[in-house]
Amino acid sequence: MSTAAAFYLLSTLGGYVVTSVLLLKCPTLLHQKKKQRFRCKHISHRGGAGENLENTMTAFHHAVDVGTDMLELDCHITKDEQVVVSHDENLKRSTGVNVNISDLKYCELPPYLCKLDVTFQKACQCEGEDNRIPLLEEVFEAFPHTPVNIDIKVNNNLLIKKVSELVSQYKREHITVWGNANYEIVKKCHKENSDIPILFCLQRVLLLVGLFYTGLLPFVPIREQFLEIPMPSIIMKLLMRKALFDHLTARGIQVYIWVLNEEQEYKRAFDLGATGVMTDYPTKLKEFLHNYSA
Repeated sequence: MSTAAAFYLLSTLGGYVVTSVLLLKCPTLLHQKKKQRFRCKHISHRGGAGENLENTMTAFHHAVDVGTDMLELDCHITKDEQVVVSHDENLKRSTGVNVNISDLKYCELPPYLCKLDVTFQKACQCEGEDNRIPLLEEVFEAFPHTPVNIDIKVNNNLLIKKVSELVSQYKREHITVWGNANYEIVKKCHKENSDIPILFCLQRVLLLVGLFYTGLLPFVPIREQFLEIPMPSIIMKLLMRKALFDHLTARGIQVYIWVLNEEQEYKRAFDLGATGVMTDYPTKLKEFLHNYSA
């Protein structure tokens, strides 16, 4: 390689690196910051599955009373086309009955067991008296001003359509976010109602990792407004970079870490610049934030 060619190559590479670093720190030089309709630090996973039976109205009421910024929940659709709040399509784990929600009418759904394992807290169970699987519509009616994070659990066109209709009916586009780890589900959600902000799917999270580590991220437009990543995980280890969190925040993209149930986990997430934390223990997170903010 000639001296001139080497100089040109190094100059080009140097310019790329400098521009990438500059835009990483100041992304609004290239991208318009997304308008944040709401900003959440405290997110109650399944309504707070460590303090009440998951995805029940009692759990949601408790979380809101504690002062949560957002309710996270999961949706399925019944045989008679009712959108229900439940994590599992098959109800064996949560009700003891080996049946699928999609095979039953809403009135036929069995009640939750009176005691359920807390999925993200080893050797812990939660008890409760409210064992009824609620409708998504009930949640919207009860909490008209509370942001809701909806995980569309199955790739079902009717489910996506019905959820979109409910969000529109209750005029909640500005305080709702929806999606799933599955690319096809998120794509359908965005196509069905582009006014509802969407989550990064797993495929797009992997792309985000690649773009960040190659320096290309500052140049690439992003349609998603919310990044949710699990801790601990391999992906989380790659994404736990303050520079990345700060960049996304500067672009108006909120970063939520799930599911964290210990104070040291809360602290690590917020120290790195996460927007919010998703927890099974709303009371514990609220107490932490009170002290952390002080």
